[in-house]
Amino acid sequence: MNHLAHALLAGDDDELRLGGMLGDFVHGTPDPQRFPARVIDGIRLHRAIDVYTDAHLEVAEARRLLPSPYRRFGGILLDMWFDHELARDFARWSGQPLDTYSAGLRALLHRHHGLLPDGLKRFLIYMEAHDLPAGYAERTEIERALHGVSARLSRANPVGEAMPVLVELEPQLRERFEAFFPQLRAFAADWIAHGEVSELR
Repeated sequence: MNHLAHALLAGDDDELRLGGMLGDFVHGTPDPQRFPARVIDGIRLHRAIDVYTDAHLEVAEARRLLPSPYRRFGGILLDMWFDHELARDFARWSGQPLDTYSAGLRALLHRHHGLLPDGLKRFLIYMEAHDLPAGYAERTEIERALHGVSARLSRANPVGEAMPVLVELEPQLRERFEAFFPQLRAFAADWIAHGEVSELR
């Protein structure tokens, strides 16, 4: 899953939500001297969500819908497209207006700017410029993001040209998302409720 989903799945806990946003930018074991323990829990939740997602049957079925050569990059493409599905109907999934939630998430990152790795600081500038994650509700913003991801990958890839394929598969991908996301929400809520705590405390 991508940024919007990770933030939403962290619930109302600001530190967990911050950890959810840090998850793609902190590699290896998080430094307990730098990050509060609850933020580290959020990073661990992010990683647990990624593992659960990658192994889920509905996600595997969605990946199989993608033709070659896109299927090889299905993880990236589905992360982006599922955030689009989440954003386009965000109030139903969250009970909050997308624009309000998006602005609040950026404000959270600004309040903790000193904790952010350089990569996330740069991404926050991009978020502000493109009204993310609210912008993910628009196909044009998803396409722009796919081109950006494609350019950052180390080898030649079709990620930047995937938008027509995703649009053509939209009904089938939406069906997979609708089946998958409630199960993912239940997984994340259970992870939080059962007191998963950082091993680094």
